[in-house]
Amino acid sequence: MPEITTVQGEHILHLWQGAWIAALVTGVITWALIIGVPIWFRRRSDDEVPVQTRYNLPIEIFYTIFPVIMVIAFFSQTVRVQNVALEHVEDPDVVVTVVGQKWQWTFNYPHDGENVFVSGTGDDIPQLVIPVDKTIEFELYSPDVIHNFGIPAFAMRMDVVPGNNNSYQVTPTEIGVYDGKCYELCGAYHSRMLFTVAVVSEADYEAYLDDLAASEDTSSDEPIKGGKYAEELITTGEHDDEHEGGHE
Repeated sequence: MPEITTVQGEHILHLWQGAWIAALVTGVITWALIIGVPIWFRRRSDDEVPVQTRYNLPIEIFYTIFPVIMVIAFFSQTVRVQNVALEHVEDPDVVVTVVGQKWQWTFNYPHDGENVFVSGTGDDIPQLVIPVDKTIEFELYSPDVIHNFGIPAFAMRMDVVPGNNNSYQVTPTEIGVYDGKCYELCGAYHSRMLFTVAVVSEADYEAYLDDLAASEDTSSDEPIKGGKYAEELITTGEHDDEHEGGHE
């Protein structure tokens, strides 16, 4: 696992680690039984035959009850962590409208009553900028096919489904630059759907929004939700429009 840098991601990391520990313990016991029993109870001479047991009630009860307990424990912990990861506070500090489109990302930010945005292309990977120690909500939108918005250092990803209002929230805890990408095979140029995430101080975040607002090319009245810049997202292979049904 990468170094996790969000509050929610720490819970996911601990679940992952705990599951591996439990699986390894179970595996060691199982391997010991598989290997040890035929060695320990083997026939050592022609005159010596190991005791033949038809059944062992305590062991059979254990083999029945213990797996059920493990399933209940795994299930309860998974539900607990899932609830933490998908919890939404009513008033997040920042709301970013994330648009996944064939085949790049657009990030929209509300700023002083208008919208500022960054839109990437195949040759120009966009950067998502968010403030540290703030609750960030990602509203996920797609104008075409299913994509998946994921950031390994946050230990979170989620499908971006046309017609579905998916969203999740994170609280980044460390300043830095992290990689992100689409985790859903979405078409011919799926591999181009890369982006970076810059977690910065609040002052740097506000300055970044001011810079975007100062240019007409990165400001608008409403969030940019795909289509307008679709032709810019493919620098080669224009013939794919015929096979993919074109861009909206």
